[in-house]
Amino acid sequence: MIVNALRLALQAIRRNPLRSFLTVLGIVIGVSAVITMVTIGKGTTAKVTADISALGSNMLIVRPGQFRHGGRSEDAKPFQLADVEAMERDVPHLAAVAPVSMKGAPIVFGNQNYNTQVAGVTNPYFSARNWEIARGRLFLPSELRAGRAVCLLGNTVARELFGGMNPVGQRVRVGEISFEVIGSLSPKGQSAMGSDQDDVVLVPLRTMLRRFMGNTDIPWVFVSVAEGHPTEEAAGEIEDLLRQRRRIVGNKDDDFTVMDMKEISDTLTSTTKVLTMLLGAVAAVSLLVGGIGIMNIMLVSVTERTREIGTRLAIGAMERDVLTQFLVEAVVLSSLGGVIGIALAMAASAWLADMFQVPFVLDMGVVALAFLFSAGVGVIFGFFPARNAARMDPVEALRHE
Repeated sequence: MIVNALRLALQAIRRNPLRSFLTVLGIVIGVSAVITMVTIGKGTTAKVTADISALGSNMLIVRPGQFRHGGRSEDAKPFQLADVEAMERDVPHLAAVAPVSMKGAPIVFGNQNYNTQVAGVTNPYFSARNWEIARGRLFLPSELRAGRAVCLLGNTVARELFGGMNPVGQRVRVGEISFEVIGSLSPKGQSAMGSDQDDVVLVPLRTMLRRFMGNTDIPWVFVSVAEGHPTEEAAGEIEDLLRQRRRIVGNKDDDFTVMDMKEISDTLTSTTKVLTMLLGAVAAVSLLVGGIGIMNIMLVSVTERTREIGTRLAIGAMERDVLTQFLVEAVVLSSLGGVIGIALAMAASAWLADMFQVPFVLDMGVVALAFLFSAGVGVIFGFFPARNAARMDPVEALRHE
């Protein structure tokens, strides 16, 4: 019976191909919109997670001043090297403590000139940031102690100045100072905020403080927490230490900020997931609109085929046979729309993922759910017209003009 109903449904669809296509258009748009929105949302979530992870594993960023309403208080005193040494000495379970000082400066090689960021760092910075050396070596302890004029180039700077040539051993001018290039870094890519992490020149911290800054202020400290130790606990221990060293007592607010990148990552990931669900829910509304379209066309089809229905009932067809015939037709229409919508969603998702530079993360569970929902729409919205057809009086149906 089902096979025969399926054959009749396909015949009815082929009789009016344009009307059938327009009928399923709402389902096509609904299914493709849901799958595309969820796929791009999951890709965005994956990109945010990867960007945050690229900063380093179990990362805390410590800065002087409090960040409120998008700004930072300027009256807080900067950190000193003694504060960094106290963190290394007194806070347990830290894998790396990396002070950083940064300043913009031009870098020149031959006739190539490029404006970039110069960062003064120590060797723990590389392990804290999970940053590998592509060519060359790290700073020697003697170079760090003496503040020698040596540097490592980020991938973007190396490409701009040297193209495909090996920069190790060359001399470049950073600001007014000549530096020997001792290495280049592997690519890091963009940060979560969209800045190019490879657009940087790394020099020894003491070199940066003495020759560029003219002070001993430390505006950034990157802290990597040991694997298996909670970052929240380490952040609390750092806060207690800094409050003691900076003589902050009682209920007085901190004049520094400890940012937990895991917490930021979880917040951003949670936000993107909620937005994905909301966009998917909005897109799913078009499935309901498509279902109403199917019900409308099925009612028209029942009216057009009243004499056919009367004939079938008159020669012995049961009500359930007629009900099944029209219900299967509605399900076939909606399922066809689901298949077309899935194909359209695949193409649209791949194109948008490439355009927005996010991973293509296709969730087959969402694809299956969207298809089943489209078929369910056919059952729900096709039942009323099918029931009307099944309950027709054969005599009245045969009289219909």
